[in-house]
Amino acid sequence: MNLFTNQIDPDKNWLPKEGTVNYFGPIMESTEANRYFQKLWETIPWEHDEVKIFGKHITTKRKVAWYGEKPFRYTYSNSTKKALFWTPELLELKNLIEHLTKKTFNSCLLNLYHSGEEGMSWHSDDEKELKQDGAIASLSFGAERKFVFKHKITKEKVEIVLDHGSLLVMKGKTQTFWQHSLPPTKKVKTPRINLTFRTIEQL
Repeated sequence: MNLFTNQIDPDKNWLPKEGTVNYFGPIMESTEANRYFQKLWETIPWEHDEVKIFGKHITTKRKVAWYGEKPFRYTYSNSTKKALFWTPELLELKNLIEHLTKKTFNSCLLNLYHSGEEGMSWHSDDEKELKQDGAIASLSFGAERKFVFKHKITKEKVEIVLDHGSLLVMKGKTQTFWQHSLPPTKKVKTPRINLTFRTIEQL
């Protein structure tokens, strides 16, 4: 998709109620997105995620990394991570996203999905360390994937296809009233890297 003919409205709220999701579409040319994908693939110290679900220890197929402006600790799925300091590329992307969204972020969780068979189950990003109702900016590189929201009470769903080099922002009461997931699919054979920029508030 050509950035300059992109007709996506970044001010549109994709949720029908009780939350705000804005999709900017691709925010850079595909050649630039390719460069960032390759650099992240090669330089990030990716590790398999270690989580505990219903008391069972699970090692995920997808790989993760956790970065920030300080050695923030972040706990989700009964697993705690300590943030590494920003790389030059992550700082560049953070500055770009902050310029576009008019929001500030101090940390980033990175996920590497090797193919469409790796996904993310239903969840909300509502951990106690995160700024309440703070914006979360999701930047995607690589394979296009379907991203789905589900209302916690009504169960209504909203689907968005996330393009290579695209930005999606969740804010307001989104995490309170909605869950989101990345459904697995056998149709996608290529990898995807996702960066979710967040704001940690620690006492």
